[in-house]
Amino acid sequence: QVQLVESGGGLVQAGGSLRLSCATSGLTFSNHAMNWFRQAPGKEREFVGAINRDGSITRYADSVKGRFTISRDNAKNTVYLQMNSLKPEDSAVYYCGGSGSLTSNFRAVSYWGKGTLVTVSS
Repeated sequence: QVQLVESGGGLVQAGGSLRLSCATSGLTFSNHAMNWFRQAPGKEREFVGAINRDGSITRYADSVKGRFTISRDNAKNTVYLQMNSLKPEDSAVYYCGGSGSLTSNFRAVSYWGKGTLVTVSS
């Protein structure tokens, strides 16, 4: 059974940082690109960033470029999202997902975690 479990969310002040983790099991981790999406109340799930299978290529949404960094540890079957200079508009539930290739389309993600809540206060 494939499981993706996000952690590291919480409440932070604007300008602060958080590091999200997504631990996976039951998945051949190194065969999957990994993605982060987020969803704020009343909004569609939106792409945050993605990393390819060996970590050599990353992609980011324009809204987070330069502030967020994705990395992965294939030995630990875990993907990370380092979030710096957080803004109130970054508040959302953050989801990690596994896909066959890099994608910014949530419909192309095969496996999802349940999400972790990030709240950025002004």
